[in-house]
This record gives sequence, structure tokens and C-alpha cells, in this order.
Amino acid sequence: VMLLPHGYEGQGAEHSSARMERYLQLCAKDNMFVADCTTPANMFHLLRQQMKTDYRKPLIIFTPKSLLRHPKAVSSVDEFADGSFQMVIDDLDCSVSKIKTLVFVTGKFYYDLLEEKERRKRNDVALVRVEQLFPLPTGAIRYILNKYTKADDIVWAQEEPKNMGAYAHILVHLEEAKYFRIASRRPYGAPAAGSATRSKRRHTQVIDYVFDKTKNNQR
Repeated sequence: VMLLPHGYEGQGAEHSSARMERYLQLCAKDNMFVADCTTPANMFHLLRQQMKTDYRKPLIIFTPKSLLRHPKAVSSVDEFADGSFQMVIDDLDCSVSKIKTLVFVTGKFYYDLLEEKERRKRNDVALVRVEQLFPLPTGAIRYILNKYTKADDIVWAQEEPKNMGAYAHILVHLEEAKYFRIASRRPYGAPAAGSATRSKRRHTQVIDYVFDKTKNNQR
């Protein structure tokens, strides 16, 4: 099991990215597990699953530092005691019939989008977390796509630049992803900006584009 700090928190290029895209490029033929959990309970069940299986494969987990103290990144005792690892976590706080924009996201960026969704009072947006990146749970993702029949705007949202993160991996393993709208930083040669101010501005631009497709920061 390898835990890699990963999360865009304004700390510069060497303290933001675990180079997720490079590990995902190595994934093939079910040779490893790659995950980016958003709740303590799901992390617990993932680690438990790793030890309970009767075979051994590498498990790589991307672990943002900010979630250690995030007030919403919590789980109840019951969530630890019951259940199992969830490869995809649906948005249970929305009305399916009202959803116009369906957003797939992984890792701590979910909490940034959740905060903005609540601030804007956007009840027409569903935030779905992809907790396991490899093997990609394509069946669960397709179930979600078929569930939100009124959604005409499907988004893959990531805080990484377009040429990094999980986007290319999703395109390879999920046929439907070629129709997704990508909300990310522009392609860059470095993982993140060295300036905290510039990093925050780029982060805000991505979030704005998730909720307003007229604010395309890729141009």
C-alpha cells in the first residue's frame, strides 16, 4: 500500500501533485488498485478490503493533506462498522428529476465543488465521486449516467491541468467520456503554479466553469 500526498492547495509544483497521471498510465490488465477517497469510512473499508482479499496487488491511494482537517470529511461510527468500499459515491442530496448538470469528480476537489454548489444554491447539479480510478468502475458510472436522464451537461471535473490528472485515463477506459465536458486547468508543463495567488485564481476559474459552461478557461 502506497499513500501519496496529492491535492492542489497552493503549495507549489512540488507539493501539489503526486503525478497521478503517471501511475494511471501504468494501469492495465487489473495489475493494481488506484483510489482517491473522500471519506474516512471509505478509506477504512478500502484498506480492510486490501488485507481481506486472498491475493496481493499494489494499492496506490492519493491522500490530500487538507482532508485531515476538513469539517465535512467525516464519517459516523455506523459507516465504519457497516458497509463496504464504495467505488462510486452518488449524490444523495439531490432530486434526480431536477438534475441538469451531472459532474464526476475525484478526491478533495469534490469538497470545493460542494461548497460552491451550496453557495450558489444549485439544486440542478449532482456531484458524483469516483473513488476508485483503477480498475475503473465503468458499470457503476454507466448506471449513474442512465439514472440522471434529464442531465444534458455531463462534466469531468479535476483540479489538475488538462494534460495531467485522471482525464486521459477516463477517456481510455470509458467510451462515453469523449462526450463529457472537461473542467480543469489549462494544459501546463508544470503540475502547479509557484504563486499561491495565481494558483487560487486558476482554481477559482475551474470551479466557475463547472457551474457555468460559458466561462471556459481553456480558451
